[in-house]
Amino acid sequence: MRFYWVVVRVFTFLFFFSWQAFSVAEVSDGERKSAIFAGGCFWCMEPPFDKLPGVIATTSGYTGGTVKNPDYKQVSRGRTGHYEVVRVEYDPARIDYQTLLDVFWRNVDPLDARGQFCDKGQQYLSAIFYADEAQKVAAEQSRQALQESAILGGDIVTEILPAATFYPAEDYHQNYYLKNPLRYKFYRSGCGRDRRLAELWGEDPTEK
Repeated sequence: MRFYWVVVRVFTFLFFFSWQAFSVAEVSDGERKSAIFAGGCFWCMEPPFDKLPGVIATTSGYTGGTVKNPDYKQVSRGRTGHYEVVRVEYDPARIDYQTLLDVFWRNVDPLDARGQFCDKGQQYLSAIFYADEAQKVAAEQSRQALQESAILGGDIVTEILPAATFYPAEDYHQNYYLKNPLRYKFYRSGCGRDRRLAELWGEDPTEK
């Protein structure tokens, strides 16, 4: 009986070790890319990307400004040149950049040159930060197609900018909609985000 349990333990250990090795290899060998989008409050930009198959992680943060290691208070005052952004890490074998662009557009107001929804100021402007020439071309073509479609009835003012140093926001901002669901819903509703998105796109993003 003792020998039996020794064999079981050894087998279990070997199985667990081989599974762990396979899992690590699977993550290490897989290609990972990132995209950065500004759409006003970064709390509200994480959920639409988190639900997409192929998205590995989203991180709220700041980019585009001149101040190193900015904090939320500095950025929210509009004195750093940074935008509130979300960095989307994704598996290009499962989801492409064009799909991310499509989701981005439907979660922002591309006509607002003063900010997004109830948040006004340069730090809340909508923007796409491209990491390479392929992303730049895709973003520009996507914006042009949206403009030419005339479905929004106005000029698209969303900026397309080269990626700069990305600074992750403070921990309490990450996954805020999961950590503080009631406060998040209250803010989102009070800011009129979904109401405006429904006016623009004809659908409620929370129902997707």
